Amino acid sequence: MLDNLIEKILSYSPNADIELVKKAYYFAEKAHEGQYRKSGESYFIHPVNVAMILAEYNMDTDTICGGLLHDVLEDTDITCEEIIEEFNRDIAELVDGVTKLKKLDSKTKKENQGENLRKMIIAMAKDIRVVIIKLADRLHNVRTLQHMPDAKKKEKALETLEIYAPLANRLGMSKLKAELEDISLRYMDPEGYYDLVEKVDKKRAEREEIITKFINIFKENLDEKNIEYDISGRPKHFYSIYKKMYYQNKNFNELFDLTAVRVLVNSKSECYTVLGIAHDIWKPIPGRFKDYIAMPKPNNYQSLHTTVIGPGGEPCEVQIRTWEMHKIAEYGIAAHWQYKQGQSKGIQSQPTKMSNFDEKLTWLRQLIEWQKDLHDPEEFVDSIKVDLFAEEVFVFTPQGDVVNLPNGSTPIDFAYRIHTDVGDSCTGAKVDGRIVPLDFKLKTGNIVSIITSKANNGPSRDWLRIVKSSQARTRIKNWFKKVDREDNIIKGRENIEKDVKRYGYKESKILKEEWLKKIAEKLNFNSIDDMYASVGYGSTTISAVVSKLKDFYREEYDEEVIPLEPENQISKKEYKEMKRSENEKKKTEPDAEGVIVKGIDNLKIRFSGCCNPVPGDEIIGYITKGRGISVHRKDCPNIVSEDEKERFIEVEWADETEQQKSYVATIEVKSLDRTGLLTDITMIIANSDLSITALNTRTKDRVVYITITMTIKDIDQLKKLMRNINRLKAVIDVYRVTT
Repeated sequence: MLDNLIEKILSYSPNADIELVKKAYYFAEKAHEGQYRKSGESYFIHPVNVAMILAEYNMDTDTICGGLLHDVLEDTDITCEEIIEEFNRDIAELVDGVTKLKKLDSKTKKENQGENLRKMIIAMAKDIRVVIIKLADRLHNVRTLQHMPDAKKKEKALETLEIYAPLANRLGMSKLKAELEDISLRYMDPEGYYDLVEKVDKKRAEREEIITKFINIFKENLDEKNIEYDISGRPKHFYSIYKKMYYQNKNFNELFDLTAVRVLVNSKSECYTVLGIAHDIWKPIPGRFKDYIAMPKPNNYQSLHTTVIGPGGEPCEVQIRTWEMHKIAEYGIAAHWQYKQGQSKGIQSQPTKMSNFDEKLTWLRQLIEWQKDLHDPEEFVDSIKVDLFAEEVFVFTPQGDVVNLPNGSTPIDFAYRIHTDVGDSCTGAKVDGRIVPLDFKLKTGNIVSIITSKANNGPSRDWLRIVKSSQARTRIKNWFKKVDREDNIIKGRENIEKDVKRYGYKESKILKEEWLKKIAEKLNFNSIDDMYASVGYGSTTISAVVSKLKDFYREEYDEEVIPLEPENQISKKEYKEMKRSENEKKKTEPDAEGVIVKGIDNLKIRFSGCCNPVPGDEIIGYITKGRGISVHRKDCPNIVSEDEKERFIEVEWADETEQQKSYVATIEVKSLDRTGLLTDITMIIANSDLSITALNTRTKDRVVYITITMTIKDIDQLKKLMRNINRLKAVIDVYRVTT
């Protein structure tokens, strides 16, 4: 493995510090000794593969060493100081940066994902190589997903499609992005993936024959112009085909770009010459020409795209670019280190092209600026997906400057992209010289002019329903926050005070300024008033503040507080009397609901509506005042509270019940959206002889969530149903939900 790695590094960087790579290799091998992967093979194989992926992207030796060592801080006793001592500070910081991103893999809740995405953005700003190592790490992990449980496969595949593949695309690393997507699709929708593979294979011979004929005709005409070129068939990765079929409702036979060729030449002018030759030979399809050379994508991708009617009347896509453009298209931001070394083949001729490195990361600086205004983690995750990963449109200012915006953006989004003041004072807009409404959907190529007025009173709240970009939405919200700031501060403070009283705390003992300051800093606020204002506005939840205050209180006073409210809770004295009576009661009989309460009878028992326990679930009782005992599932989030542990009592299901009772259960199905999904699910439920009492669906980011409430007999029946639904095509996950 070491020989292969060294051979690859020397192929693009003959002067590389190979001794440093060897040292990192043996250091990591020793550190991971005795550790194994799920597959049973030595764990050390993973970091070596990560390093090899980085070498395939012609990364510098520090990054490759970082890849070899990227797991030693987390999985071994090695410290950061030891890495600095053995290697250098740059390598240590790369390894430390990747280690801090590790939690992203294990967190699935959006709040945690949001906070870890912030870490990733900050890590990119400090040294973007940290994220390149992370992408290589994820690529090898998805390559070996077959060794994971089925549920974990889908979870990792979805996370890869939602976060890592779009991030690779934003960094211009199209080759890595394509592999991440194709592998993830195989685990997300196996049936759809293999059906697509079969369809592509069936037409492979026919397509190769058309491409060969197309290339031969093209070559004859290019040779006449004495142009130095390279021409080849362009592979189309499966996920891009899948997206067009499922999200654009296209038939496999309707896709234009399954047959495609790529032409590489030496200069930009030759790109346009080749385009002219292609259009002379074959008739171009209207609306299919894109000039990404004149208007590069935000990830610096440059190329000419056109689709023509080729031999036999078959449409064929043609991509035309220079060698340098091709290198950047394949390697993206990683090409920066190739230019830095000046050793990479095919790009020595113009080593200064990537020298304006900071300009390539303008989008990252914008993202860092915007995230400062977003304190709600869920909103931050959504903004990332919209502004960073969504499809884009390219429009022009009247001066001819290009502005990129998320697809579906309006003149208001454009105004706020120009400047906050322009957005706040916007009263109208012109697109291509004519006045349009503010909810007009911009298209690539539009020339946009904003009409402003100093007399304008600021943005309208209705704009929040119109705008597409999170930048515009955040700026509009900030305007209203400033206008209503004093009222929000008062409202936020009162809400927090009311909540701590509800839990039985004295304000003087828990609302300490030093604690509030620490919490404000932890939640990324500049002051306590900013935090109060955010709570009052609704951007930050009351529980986010109060739960941390309770933690400080417990550490300081080491005592429990009995909540004074709500009314259905009992006092500590009443509870102790009830506990004392348990010793006097020997009788334990099943109640009418089929549940035994140990030590107590003649109490009213009800099932909690938040988690709907059913026979087979692990359950626990919660003693209430006036309403008897409420039975919850043990994993119900509403009963996890150290402050109220004395209110819990042991309960269990009776072994047998004379009556056949029905229980209510709620599940949620998470799936890629597709035709017939709901019909398939309801058929499975009907075939299981179950009755649906409620059903709700919602779709977000091309993923559909279906919440179903039904009556069942026991947990085994529910588990069988969930397994059957989980086997359906495109279903990502099926799980029980609580309210």
